[in-house]
Amino acid sequence: MTLLDLPPELRAFLGASFWHFAIVFLRVGAMTSVLPAFGEQYVPMNIKLAIAVAFTFVVAPALPLFPEPTSPLHFAGLATSEAIVGLALGISVRLFLMGLQIAGTIAAQSTSLSQVLGNIGADSLPAMGAVLLVSGLALAVMMGLHVRVAEFLIYSYQIFPLGDYPAPAGFSEWGIHRIARAFYMAFTLAAPFLITAVIYNLALGVINRAMPQLMVFFVGAPVITFGGLFILMVASPMILDVWMREMMTFFADPGGGL
Repeated sequence: MTLLDLPPELRAFLGASFWHFAIVFLRVGAMTSVLPAFGEQYVPMNIKLAIAVAFTFVVAPALPLFPEPTSPLHFAGLATSEAIVGLALGISVRLFLMGLQIAGTIAAQSTSLSQVLGNIGADSLPAMGAVLLVSGLALAVMMGLHVRVAEFLIYSYQIFPLGDYPAPAGFSEWGIHRIARAFYMAFTLAAPFLITAVIYNLALGVINRAMPQLMVFFVGAPVITFGGLFILMVASPMILDVWMREMMTFFADPGGGL
């Protein structure tokens, strides 16, 4: 039995369903390519493609049936607009991971641990940042990142309707707001290390003024190294908790703060 042997109504339905899934895949594939955990550099391309297809089969049935493109030019326009929107949605989620990386870098620089163990991982990160990065990814997946991403994709069609290019003014304002929030979050997460570094350097300055003959750097270097590792051990659960709450707040209200 071939496709031509099927009833015309069923053939029309299968054709419309194919285009519906193909159009949804345009946005899903673009977003999945830059998602945290699913779009990392070390994830093979065929695995990324399988993840995008899986998300498509989850998201597409929850949306109303999209009309079939009327011409190749119409489909090219849809592909362009959906790719732009998908990349923007994926980058908005990935900014949370970048914020965690920035926080780890600030913490390592503040506590003189930026060169310990060198750079590890696909990204050029100090060891402290890599620990927070891997921990954050594991926590996000455990807390249902894939479910939140699927919900976000379904909801995105209300924010950015199919085929409509985002308004440049509102789109740029939303992007600037998300980037500003990422840096704000990074400095917030690194606050314990920054406060410790300020107190440490002030104390070294006072000791150096009181005892100029003492090599304060050689005395203080082990203290700040141990202090940085101790703060990482004690504060990392709270840092990851604040980071995860911020991400879940974003998924609940992607435009919050505007």
